[in-house]
Amino acid sequence: MRVRQASLAEAIIVLNQISEFDHPETEDSLTQRLAGHTSLILVAEYEDRLVGVKIGYRLSDSTFYSWLGGVAPAGRRMGIAQALLDAQEAWAAEQGYQEIKVKSRNCFPSMLRLLMRNSYLIEDIEKKGNVTDYRIYFSKLLTNKKESK
Repeated sequence: MRVRQASLAEAIIVLNQISEFDHPETEDSLTQRLAGHTSLILVAEYEDRLVGVKIGYRLSDSTFYSWLGGVAPAGRRMGIAQALLDAQEAWAAEQGYQEIKVKSRNCFPSMLRLLMRNSYLIEDIEKKGNVTDYRIYFSKLLTNKKESK
């Protein structure tokens, strides 16, 4: 398995394999969301197939927002989500960000467990729709590798 920076087109390939998302993203919708932001698009490859994606962008000088990510069914239970999270955190720390923020929902229990296992703390909960649709806001302070040397 390999994690690397990627294009929007490659991100769409993975996102189109993930049926749990409410609505499909397009290159245009991703471009609009990322416009004006420093962003990072990561993909995970396994056996020459794109099976994971993680997209985030700058919220402020000190905060990076992990916006959208997932693993296609063909890549699940192989540590791909963890590898993507690790790569995103390492990149954000190297860029000088001090914190990562992310939002998930109760309907994505695997993501919630991943965040909790990796020391993300719950900051807020937004009640929206039924309980499975509640938005859960997390943050994690990063160790800045530039400062710790």
